[in-house]
Amino acid sequence: MKITVAKNAGFCFGVKRAIDIARISTKKKEPVYMLGDIVHNENVVRDIESAGIKKIKNISRIQGGSSLLIRAHGSARKTIEKADSLGLEVIDATCPMVKEIHKVVRDMDEKGYRIAVIGDYNHDEVQGIVGQIQHKAIVLENITDIEKKIPPNLKKLAIVVQSTQNLEKVLKMQGILKKRIPDLEFHNTICSPTRLKQDEIKTLPKKNDCIVVIGSKTSANTKRLYEIAKSINRNSYWVKSSADIKKDWFKGVESVGITAGASTPDKTIQEVKEYIQKITA
Repeated sequence: MKITVAKNAGFCFGVKRAIDIARISTKKKEPVYMLGDIVHNENVVRDIESAGIKKIKNISRIQGGSSLLIRAHGSARKTIEKADSLGLEVIDATCPMVKEIHKVVRDMDEKGYRIAVIGDYNHDEVQGIVGQIQHKAIVLENITDIEKKIPPNLKKLAIVVQSTQNLEKVLKMQGILKKRIPDLEFHNTICSPTRLKQDEIKTLPKKNDCIVVIGSKTSANTKRLYEIAKSINRNSYWVKSSADIKKDWFKGVESVGITAGASTPDKTIQEVKEYIQKITA
């Protein structure tokens, strides 16, 4: 069996940085809490919790003198302000590329633009982006949202994009909005690791009989990789680990392409590769 692992599969810079920051924070004497999952991968979160960081949903219960770890996806400004008011030390593991989106949103808001975010409404990153400003931002998940959510007489609109969105979909939405809004500021904030992964997954399914995409079911960027792969090669599968793999997938298959979301550890990728080699030997 020929197995090809995509060059850019797995951890991106922002995820590696967040995990490194989390591990360093475990050396602190005072308690360290993280608001939600530091990244969207169950194994990574489990490892971080095992190292001593406690996951919480509400920071109001944390006592002063403790530390709050901000996840890679970022957080709303009111969360940081609340942490400061409680006397917490904020350890910011927000991806620098996400922080750049925050800056764009604040700048455009100050210039009087209505803000729209192309992204998944309930995703942590999107909620952190819209939470940068007091004015209500518009979240556009798909093309049909444009008709539903964009006011008919809106004159000024600034658009940013969730960093892990599908570029082709975003550009289609930009084209529609450009015809409707007289003063449109479009900021393509899809991050470079996402673009590289998406470029690879547009060619990998054409060169292989079967595709395996590895990542958590809560991972937005993994979902996008799977959707692109499936649209090109119907023999594409999305797994969290080797435990999800079925031997039947590889009947008559001579080549397998593997990629993984930005929060998937190298160890998991290697385990999947070795398991496929084992069951197809």
